[in-house]
Amino acid sequence: MRVVLAEDSLLLREGLVRLLTEAGCEVVAAVDDGESAVAAVLEHQPDVAVLDVRMPPTFTDEGLRAAVRIRAEHPATAVLVLSQYVEQSYAADLLATGAGVGYLLKDRVAKLDDLADALRRLIDGGTVLDPMVVSQLFSGHRARPLQRLTDRERDVLELMAQGRTNAAIGRALFVTPKSIEKHISSILDKLDLPPSEDDHRRVLAVIAWLNDQGT
Repeated sequence: MRVVLAEDSLLLREGLVRLLTEAGCEVVAAVDDGESAVAAVLEHQPDVAVLDVRMPPTFTDEGLRAAVRIRAEHPATAVLVLSQYVEQSYAADLLATGAGVGYLLKDRVAKLDDLADALRRLIDGGTVLDPMVVSQLFSGHRARPLQRLTDRERDVLELMAQGRTNAAIGRALFVTPKSIEKHISSILDKLDLPPSEDDHRRVLAVIAWLNDQGT
């Protein structure tokens, strides 16, 4: 696994380089800010980028904004946000980029094997979210009644959570894209997610599914 690492703390950055190397990764670049991370991904085309959230110059959400850019400009590169904080700004935008995205809290990664497994899952197109991240992203939105969904709708929602497109979901379930559109519309209605300029309805539906799964 080829990795670009972005972490502003020198000690943490060097420590993560050693840990990632022990986990079998090749750290092709280790930088200290979001812009450098985007440039390093362009240069090295890694399998995955691992980014902190709060980095120079403002120490707010630079890592998340860089992660969204990386996914937009280099969709083949998986992204793992590894931070001490749950920063809600841009987190939904990151999840909306599809498969191969993750958000873990540094203090809750207890084993090197867990980190290595998370990276492999992301590279394979999975989604890796700390339960605390899911809980905080889900806060402010009342519990969604997943019990209302049919078995087929739950299948569709599970594939949505894997970052699949409508066409890919249709192929997996052997139904037409038009049918998938109808299923997704029904899912959003049953989860009480009306059209909104402020929320990513598809992302909120996926978060509801992940929360229900205890991910």
